[in-house]
Amino acid sequence: MTDDLIRLYAAILDRQQMDPAHSKTARLIAAGPKKIAKKVGEEAVEVALDAMNEDRQGVINESADLLYNLSVLWATLNIH
Repeated sequence: MTDDLIRLYAAILDRQQMDPAHSKTARLIAAGPKKIAKKVGEEAVEVALDAMNEDRQGVINESADLLYNLSVLWATLNIH
């Protein structure tokens, strides 16, 4: 899994320089850390709710969203 996160982070760094009109990631980064942090919180809540409902596939799907948004936040705050 570590290699997957490294590749995800690298892809996010590549998209930082893209036009926000052509990249969801660039658009999210342009919105700033407060917006990204809000997305991280929303996704974390969704993971927790799916876990409480024992929805395994929901946890998997929402965890992917959480890791993506968290990685975008790390890149925005220059966390390596």
